[in-house]
Amino acid sequence: MVSLEGKVTLVTGASSGIGRAIAIAFGELGAKVVVAARQREALEETANRVREAGGEALVCVADISREDDVRRLFASAMEAHGRLDVLVNNAGVTTSQPIEEMSLETWRQVVDVNLTGTFLCSREAFRIMKPQGGGRIINIGSVAAKVPRPNSVPYTTTKHGLSGMTHALALDGRDHGIAVSILHPGVTESALAAKSGRKFEPGDLMKAEDVARVAAVMATLPHDVNLYESTMFPLSMPLLGRG
Repeated sequence: MVSLEGKVTLVTGASSGIGRAIAIAFGELGAKVVVAARQREALEETANRVREAGGEALVCVADISREDDVRRLFASAMEAHGRLDVLVNNAGVTTSQPIEEMSLETWRQVVDVNLTGTFLCSREAFRIMKPQGGGRIINIGSVAAKVPRPNSVPYTTTKHGLSGMTHALALDGRDHGIAVSILHPGVTESALAAKSGRKFEPGDLMKAEDVARVAAVMATLPHDVNLYESTMFPLSMPLLGRG
């Protein structure tokens, strides 16, 4: 795999699961990794893992659903490194609840993080990447954008919206050397899976490290190449339909 030596990367939702695994994978490739999430203690652990893997790490505590936090996050990255080569929009939340029992507050929380947060981060990335002549944004979607699970209206809606946002951003970024793509993982070992309330059998869950390997491939492509969309899931997952 091509190196990310000297590349400045920013990963949201990096305190655990897929985000942490991506940050570590980027560190193994020599990247300077800005790790962002709401929990400092967990972020510090991620940063230590990145450094142990051979990369540099900068911890930035931020709630990406808050515009001021996002502005401070990207300002900190620029103050430390002066550029941004790769943004991974990974932060996300979910809920499992019948729609008739769901509050407006729950709906807004999922939309604010999964969609508005991605918009805010992508907007800041475009403001940096356009003047510098390019960059790469990788959005972490979900197979829910293709086949939803029951009782997941807000999560499914935001992941469909994220697919549309990715398409629009890829078009808007093309003439400026900004490649925008989306990676749709199936069920993966993560905090989201743990909170889903579902019972998983052995082999039902992918490793976060497997998702990170694909994200690393996307991040290390030549600047004029874009792996626009990738979908991955456990072999046992019935995503493909009935046999």
